[in-house]
Amino acid sequence: MPLRLAGDEPDTGSPGDPRDTTWFDAFFAQHATQVHRYFVRRAPASDVEDLAAEVFATAWRRREKIPAGFELPWLYRTSAYVLANHRRRPTLTLLSDYQEDGRQHVRSVDPADLVMADDEVRRAMSRLSTRDRSILMLHAWEGLDGNGLAQALGLTRGGAAAALSRARARLREAWEHDH
Repeated sequence: MPLRLAGDEPDTGSPGDPRDTTWFDAFFAQHATQVHRYFVRRAPASDVEDLAAEVFATAWRRREKIPAGFELPWLYRTSAYVLANHRRRPTLTLLSDYQEDGRQHVRSVDPADLVMADDEVRRAMSRLSTRDRSILMLHAWEGLDGNGLAQALGLTRGGAAAALSRARARLREAWEHDH
């Protein structure tokens, strides 16, 4: 049974309406793992389930607007918005985040930074803009290119190809800066 939010009316599906609960169940089964992995790579472990649920709740509400053939890129784009909104929410700073001299110790809470074990790769990636890192991760981690990348970024196919090319060039420059 699909996730229902307070105030959502159950959908019995109208005749000829392919996006009913049966469609959504199959949609969820097909894409839940990829959306979950997207958040595992980018969000604190304690938030992954809630963030993924929020994406699928949005998908249920907007199911008629999900472009056929580009469901996964649509989910990645929605996931990026959900994650951005989540990161903007105020958070508590624990006392343990302060050093003895009173200065705040800045720790990366972005799991994308934590999974890059190679310090050289991490250093090169840190020189890139958030957008360039996001484009490279959608391409490398999520396997998007062409129309899928364009859909996830909200660009034309040519615009997405150009953005990926520029991000790769900037990564190459950042890498060469250290070597």
